[in-house]
Amino acid sequence: MTAALIGFAIVLILVLVRLPIVFAMGLVGTLGFAYERGGSIFDERGLKAAMSMVGRQITDTAQDYGLSVVPLFILMGLFVNKGGMAKELYAVSNAFLGHMRGGIAMATVAACGGFSAICGSSLATAATMSKVAMPEMRRYGYSDELSTASIAAGGTLGILIPPSVILVIYGLLTETSIGKLFMAGILPGAMGILFYLFAVRWTVWRNPESGPAGERAGWGERLLALKSVWAVLLLFFLVIGGLYGAFDFEPLNLTFSPTEAAGMGAMGAFLIALSRGGLSIASTLEVLKETTFTAAALFSVLIGAQIFSNFINLAGLPEALIAMVTAYDVPNFMVILMILGIYIILGCVFESLSMLLLTVPIFFPLVVSLGYDPIWFGIVVVVVTEISLITPPVGLNVFILKGVVGDVSTATIFKGVTPFWIADIFRLALIVLIPWLVLVLPEQMGAMGH
Repeated sequence: MTAALIGFAIVLILVLVRLPIVFAMGLVGTLGFAYERGGSIFDERGLKAAMSMVGRQITDTAQDYGLSVVPLFILMGLFVNKGGMAKELYAVSNAFLGHMRGGIAMATVAACGGFSAICGSSLATAATMSKVAMPEMRRYGYSDELSTASIAAGGTLGILIPPSVILVIYGLLTETSIGKLFMAGILPGAMGILFYLFAVRWTVWRNPESGPAGERAGWGERLLALKSVWAVLLLFFLVIGGLYGAFDFEPLNLTFSPTEAAGMGAMGAFLIALSRGGLSIASTLEVLKETTFTAAALFSVLIGAQIFSNFINLAGLPEALIAMVTAYDVPNFMVILMILGIYIILGCVFESLSMLLLTVPIFFPLVVSLGYDPIWFGIVVVVVTEISLITPPVGLNVFILKGVVGDVSTATIFKGVTPFWIADIFRLALIVLIPWLVLVLPEQMGAMGH
């Protein structure tokens, strides 16, 4: 256990001195594995065992069919962006909400939630919606704090509302049903949208000038806007409906696996973008190249995390934590609170995926041994990860938004998102205290035989 804790501390130090997380986890995991096998990091037998483990881990990851779902969902999200569906979602949200004080910011949050349902990436959601919503909010005189905060916070919904790449990775890491994880994310995702709307209302209540009311749309305009989102609804139904057996009837009898659903979603998004003239040969090649680079980066971090996980498991840290909790008779709920505290602290240093990959192999066996549902824990971890996307000093969504907007300081964005991450804390508390909010839909899914 001592060696594992030292290894964990070294990873933290290396990340703080700006070594990429993949190299930090890979290096410490390799040397730690050699130490555990040979008694020294310089022992020839231990080093050979470590090199063999690294080679096997790289090969196994590259050949893992289940991981093919990751680049497919990334590809789907990029084609969705090219198809201009974010503008349609924003238009319909604005038609119904824009006339209220703070309504355009509320429309931005609602559009982010809808875009998340066909994108699966927080960073892509934040980057795309900033281009769509920011000019409109500035046109109506919204403060930079509220404008950027509503985009940055709304973007975090991309990792929770299905399809979610990070839920896929959690499911593969823990051998948990991806379909049930997707179903479990729906209600907490809807709660996230609702709580963010309250955060907007609270902000404009404190400072009415931060979010002036926009123009009221007539019912004709609203119905016209609703008609324009047919592509979004069709794509969502194709992916999620196929995953949960919506096409399981004569003569189709089709139920998609996660990989098949991702493939159908990518093809559907491609055809929609193509039909709208959003794709050329050059832009299609650019999408394929960006998908390759993004997937390669994700796989690299995953391989590094698995190498580090092998060292942690060999050192016996998960078993030692279980033994410690048992020996000291720590209440289960207190253990969960301690884990959440660690996640919130790590979220100030790590970006979301790295934090998930680094900690789940350590905490997952402990949480399951205490009798908690792995699906519930997965959603809790993702909600905590959402909070890390908008909290200083890392706040990856904040820096993505800063890069896109350019003329707004990170301090302004961080100040604006404060009510939103406070709302996230309340949502997290509800999910922890009332697990039914997470488990009710997966249980219904099981009762229907899917």
